[in-house]
Amino acid sequence: MTHHTPLSKKSFTLDGHRTSVALEPAFWGALERIAEHYGLRLSQYVAQVNAARSGPLASALRVDALLHITEREPCSPAHC
Repeated sequence: MTHHTPLSKKSFTLDGHRTSVALEPAFWGALERIAEHYGLRLSQYVAQVNAARSGPLASALRVDALLHITEREPCSPAHC
């Protein structure tokens, strides 16, 4: 069974340019919690990811969120 979650767009100014990023709401929620953990606003955290990325921003944000989750919560056989 395939479950499609609609994307949610957020806009940011990165390197002086306005850009929009579309992600699933679950990723936005995870990124907001990560930013809060570091004492940053979401826009500041997105700017940091943007500065370090080598591919599309949406992909970099998804990977960043997943890396934070997997680093903080070790993978168990039931959830890998």
